Amino acid sequence: MQKRKAQLLTIAASLCLPVAIAAGPAHAGPPPSAQPQLNHNARAAAIRPSAAQDRSFVQSEGDMTAKTRLFGPIGPGLRAIHRSADGRTYILASPSPGLVVYDAKGKQVFTITESAAVPGSKPSTAGITFGEDCDIDSEGRTYIADRGSNMIDIVGPDGTFANSFPAPAPISIAWLGDGEIAVATLNEEHLVIVYDKRGHVTRDFGDPEQISDRDDLNRFLNNGDLATDAAHHLYYGFSYMPEPTVRQFDRNGYSIGPDVQYVALEAASQAQAIRREIVKQEKNRKSPSFKRILTGVGVDPVNGEVWMAVGNTLLHFDKDGNRRASYQMYTPEGARLEANTILIEPDRMIIGGDPIGIYEFPRPDKKAPTAN
Repeated sequence: MQKRKAQLLTIAASLCLPVAIAAGPAHAGPPPSAQPQLNHNARAAAIRPSAAQDRSFVQSEGDMTAKTRLFGPIGPGLRAIHRSADGRTYILASPSPGLVVYDAKGKQVFTITESAAVPGSKPSTAGITFGEDCDIDSEGRTYIADRGSNMIDIVGPDGTFANSFPAPAPISIAWLGDGEIAVATLNEEHLVIVYDKRGHVTRDFGDPEQISDRDDLNRFLNNGDLATDAAHHLYYGFSYMPEPTVRQFDRNGYSIGPDVQYVALEAASQAQAIRREIVKQEKNRKSPSFKRILTGVGVDPVNGEVWMAVGNTLLHFDKDGNRRASYQMYTPEGARLEANTILIEPDRMIIGGDPIGIYEFPRPDKKAPTAN
């Protein structure tokens, strides 16, 4: 019954209107005048493709079932999955087991446990306290956004700690190349802070959207996740925005394309409900409390196409923000897979959820080779 409902929703999606929204603000070193600010209403009023155009490129593929589970029993606390050029897989699950690294054959290389998993332990500059996210560089170093200690922890390819430096409430991290790391934080003025490898701030950029008139609530609703492509472009996925949105920057903070935004007809009622909840929480003056809307973001490293997870719905967008397809994700046993990590590889996708685990899927946008 659950699958049937998902199929009906997916069929309805083929009749909806996906849009490419005008690019959002991206202020860094260049003057703001070089990139005029567009507020949320102006972006929503941008010219959109017609419904006829929409039907020409939206595919409703229905169910997408995983091929197999990977790296079991990792699942609870899953935060991030990355793969290096030499085939190593880096998995962060907090508070336990921590950072786990496997070689290309699936053999465990090393594990770094988190002190938050030990009752009564204190934050340390020589270990992970509670990792929210991680990324890797071309030499196999791992950068961990340690929200438990408000630090960026750097782990060498052999599993030894190389360095750490302070960062205010880091919640997501992405390696930018040339010794720089982009960090998304919980409360800072801009969406992204860029550090060099010594921990010095080199720039910050990305203006929060105006979603709420209450400052603390508005900043919370602008929190998000970072992803990059092979050219070190940066993608910022807004976790709580009523309309799931991914913003595209170059490494310096300039906009490199339109906002990728899911504003289709079938998503409208949920977006309206979220906006009503925002108004409600504006009035009660309590700490913000919302369920994530955009639960996971993946980027094709080759062409920069964006894959969004909204619960167990996977949405595929091209670089210009046009939605190409939508799928409902399931494990081999038929359970809904509500994703929070998406890794796009040339011939497969590795998608994981907390606590259900990590699964391998064939690329639904790539045709399987036919036998002669």
